Amino acid sequence: MPEPFTDFEVVDQRLRVWGETAVLEISLPLAGVLRLWAVPDARHTTLRYPHPPRKTSFAVKPTPLQPLSAERRGDELHVQGAGLSLTLHLPDGRWEVRDAQGRALAQGQAAQGHPDNATQRCTDLHRTTLHLHAPPDAAYLGFGEKVGPLNKRGRHFTFWNTDCFPFSIESDPLYVSIPFTTVLHGGQAHGLFVDEPWRMEVDVAARDAGRLTWQSAGPELDLYVIAGPAPSDVVERYTCLTGRHPLPPLWALGAAQSRWGYEHADDVRDVVHGFRSRGLPLDAVYLDIDYMESYKVFTWNRPRFPDPAAFLQEMREQGIQIVPIVDAGVKAEAGYAPYEEALQGDYLVRTGRGDVLVGEVWPDPAVFPDFTRLDVQAWWAGQMRHLTDAGVRGVWTDMNEPACFRVYEAGPDSGEMSRAGAITEGKTLPYDAQHGTKRHLEVHNAYALGMNRAVQAGLAAAHPDERPFVVSRAGYAGQQRYAATWTGDNVSTWEHLALSIPMLGGLGLSGVALCGSDVGGFAGDSSGELLARWTQLAVFYPFLRNHSVRGVAMQEPWRFGPEWLAIIQSALEWRYRLLPALYSLVWQAHRSGWPILRPLPFHFPQDVQALERDDEFLFGPALLVAPVTGEGVAVRDVYLPPGDWYAFHNLQGASQGHQHLSGPQTVQVEAAPDTLPIFLRAGAAVPLTDPAPHTTTANWATLDWHLGLAEEIEGELYEDAGNGFGPSRLTTLRGHLSADTLTLRREASGDLALTRQTETLYLHGIAGVESVDGTDDWQPQEGQLVLRVPADWSTLTLRGVRRA
Repeated sequence: MPEPFTDFEVVDQRLRVWGETAVLEISLPLAGVLRLWAVPDARHTTLRYPHPPRKTSFAVKPTPLQPLSAERRGDELHVQGAGLSLTLHLPDGRWEVRDAQGRALAQGQAAQGHPDNATQRCTDLHRTTLHLHAPPDAAYLGFGEKVGPLNKRGRHFTFWNTDCFPFSIESDPLYVSIPFTTVLHGGQAHGLFVDEPWRMEVDVAARDAGRLTWQSAGPELDLYVIAGPAPSDVVERYTCLTGRHPLPPLWALGAAQSRWGYEHADDVRDVVHGFRSRGLPLDAVYLDIDYMESYKVFTWNRPRFPDPAAFLQEMREQGIQIVPIVDAGVKAEAGYAPYEEALQGDYLVRTGRGDVLVGEVWPDPAVFPDFTRLDVQAWWAGQMRHLTDAGVRGVWTDMNEPACFRVYEAGPDSGEMSRAGAITEGKTLPYDAQHGTKRHLEVHNAYALGMNRAVQAGLAAAHPDERPFVVSRAGYAGQQRYAATWTGDNVSTWEHLALSIPMLGGLGLSGVALCGSDVGGFAGDSSGELLARWTQLAVFYPFLRNHSVRGVAMQEPWRFGPEWLAIIQSALEWRYRLLPALYSLVWQAHRSGWPILRPLPFHFPQDVQALERDDEFLFGPALLVAPVTGEGVAVRDVYLPPGDWYAFHNLQGASQGHQHLSGPQTVQVEAAPDTLPIFLRAGAAVPLTDPAPHTTTANWATLDWHLGLAEEIEGELYEDAGNGFGPSRLTTLRGHLSADTLTLRREASGDLALTRQTETLYLHGIAGVESVDGTDDWQPQEGQLVLRVPADWSTLTLRGVRRA
């Protein structure tokens, strides 16, 4: 049982409560966010009891604390502030957090330490446990990069970034650790975030159906309770706490091609020629480890890439960005400048004995920069000049869990995997490896965060007028501040295609809005049908990259014959048509933290059926996407949540029919190999453009608005140059339907000048009108009305509207 708390004080808006050995600190970092930092064995684990040293977080951005008040009433301590209240029962440490409406958000008991930690073989290995009440009908979403269904109730997960090649549909842990969940209960949401980069586990009502249990290998547990009531409120507050994505360059949202096996510049030229000669859109080619000299980071293999700067310029002239891989391991080779500088500057991770840790990754032997330190990050950012001087604008970071195939005892010739007593979990560094004053066990999950921050800083410093782009395999909470994420080494199977939907949905609900999975699968042989269906799905991935491993079947779109090529080409063209909507959603993620690919409960938290649909999703608020996830499937069931929906398959209007359906219901939809079922939500307005070979500017020369008829209509379009930090324009389109009169209004703000002369509006769900004020160029088509208007139009009034 936890010990009783006996004393408390409020200092600098922090309420500190303590007992014989334990300390609990309560604060309000943001409106609607309450923090409970528990150090159950504070008397034994710190020299400053009952005032433990202030914790530094890798994830949480420093903010001024909100005011709080504390009052003791008998055995209870009552805390209020920032729209939340907490009641702490002093005799046994039970507590409850409620929102401003009195709704219980979280109930638990003060975290418990375990004195038997001395029996563990690793110095400073603790075991701290926090039990929270799990209501029987509550659903738990998110937890970062995890496999399984969207609702993670009944699962048990480990947070320990792991190089898992290839992962399976049951693998855990994977590459990214984000201990944050959005809880749905009674149609409303709240969030729970445990900010501990230590090795940690969570039991989501699996062993005990009434408990959510967190257990850390560290001496404390740092819990944030985040109010809703909507999932969007929870994610917005969480990303206000941990940061949001910077706006990426437009080219990073285009199609990308990659393979571990593009060894020469001529291989890349052939790939680009293959895309361009067939009219396939492409914006980037990602280079795997083949481009380096002996796997030495920041080098080019000169026989294979004799003039990197000229090559990258040649590619840019064709609308292609070259994105090289950057790994965490540095080759331990005398005379190799990054290694020599790292040794001289003492920038490297050390063993528990204090020697420089030497291991094997792709380079052998290899050493590991200590990315938990700001000085090491600054040094690494400077090393980026070896790539940026050649014209690199984007980087993908890999092996940054960190991955390490083995650790040497005293050097690469010793033959010893690791010294006796050193615990190593997975292909990484030992628990007791030293990162400054911290052990690896404590900072493992945050290692990639510092690397990504350094790479982003190096790119920004080299090209200050352009936006840097980083995509990372590993990460921790707050990852979104520095990098996008892909789900790592998946497999070319239908199961992995389907699995990507809840995985990306979970990442989006964990603050990582810019995410994707390797299209076609990384390991194993894809087929034409699998690649075609996967590309259709990936039209709506925020990050779209076809990537595969050496030794498997080539996976470029033309490898599977003309039938599948035509379908893949159409899908890639849909992606480029979708860019105005995607770019606007990315801007929204930059502003609010909201995901782009959204599980249905994000907008329909009260719909129990929506929670069970892992094979469909929402793209923003406007489009419901129901990809085909099985071989040979030509018909599929689609669940439509409450509201009105218009068939919008393949992003087409009248040519694909004008079916108007009302939810909630499940409908059967034809889904031939060239068809992707999509539904436009009534009340939405979605901006599209024409397909293009590659991106140029986000100030769209052509623009089509697709509107779903409803009493209220709203849509948003963000535009700028597509890169850099110049002028922008935000356009809001609103509509109001009263009786048989529809009024549409367009409002624009910002100093970006229009480049287009006209826009086209497609009004879905309208069979016809009697008159239109604001333009003479209108005509009814099947189930919709088409209006052509000047680009600077302000108001349109449609009278005598007849619904389809």
